[in-house]
Amino acid sequence: MAKLTPRNNNNNRPCCDVLHLLPSSLIALLLLWTLWSTRTHIVSDPNNTPISNRAHGPPDQTFYDDPDLSYSIEKPLRNWDEKRKEWLRLHPSLAAGSKNRILLVTGSQPSPCKNRIGDHLLLRCFKNKVDYSRIHGYDIFYNNLYLHPKMDSYWAKLPIIRAAMMAHPDAEWIWWMDADAVFTDMEFKIPLDRYKDHNFVVHGWPNMVYEDKDNKSWTGLNVGSYLIRNCQWSMDLMQAWAKMGPNTPNYEKWGRILKSTFKDKPFPLPDDQSSFIYMLSTDRARWEKKTYLEGSRVTESITQITMGRGVGRRWKGL
Repeated sequence: MAKLTPRNNNNNRPCCDVLHLLPSSLIALLLLWTLWSTRTHIVSDPNNTPISNRAHGPPDQTFYDDPDLSYSIEKPLRNWDEKRKEWLRLHPSLAAGSKNRILLVTGSQPSPCKNRIGDHLLLRCFKNKVDYSRIHGYDIFYNNLYLHPKMDSYWAKLPIIRAAMMAHPDAEWIWWMDADAVFTDMEFKIPLDRYKDHNFVVHGWPNMVYEDKDNKSWTGLNVGSYLIRNCQWSMDLMQAWAKMGPNTPNYEKWGRILKSTFKDKPFPLPDDQSSFIYMLSTDRARWEKKTYLEGSRVTESITQITMGRGVGRRWKGL
């Protein structure tokens, strides 16, 4: 009978050694990963003093520490350019590239849509904006709350945009898009160089905004999509704009003024679009120079959908 040869125990030693080394190796790798993660988040000034990162604010106080700071659109915000500049100085990791940074802002009403497929369409429209933002590296914010109890419907966007500016001083531009507006050219890039001397960019026609009264139209521009620069001028603009909205005691009076100014306006109460056209045409010295009415045929096409009525207006540009 053949004898069984005892297995050499030395053959198992390499495996055993590896098993013994695994715990210590894992600990070393985890420690290395932790140190590397911490290192990549720290930003230093030229003197190699850690001052800021995305997770932790700097030790210096900023405008956020002001106890009188208010996000309410009814309270004026002063010296915003200086406050924003100082905040960016204290946050160099966010200051890098801020001159071209865009925050896309959109939203819808808090309650469900009355149309049985309305919420589904709104979700599809939002996904369209998310996809566009992902392609171009934009942050996006979706709001479904009224930030002012009286400013609902089309007026709801003003408090949202102001709050977005204050919450994102790192963004140079806020791009507002209505919930029912979608991108049809996902490769379109905003020609920011064209707007370097302006603070507000909206699709419109100068002859329907600034010309004689008979040619004025409440559709002379379209505020369903516009760019607004994060600056003091824009804060002042929204402050003046909101004074024609439902939060003012002169709301109905403004409605009569706008209805008499724009003969084609179909409803009596003020809306944000006709109100803005009225501001531009009656106070040109204050608002016209920094407002860019985009009327050229650029490569982008945005389509606005009217729920329940299919595809509405299509326009080139913003």
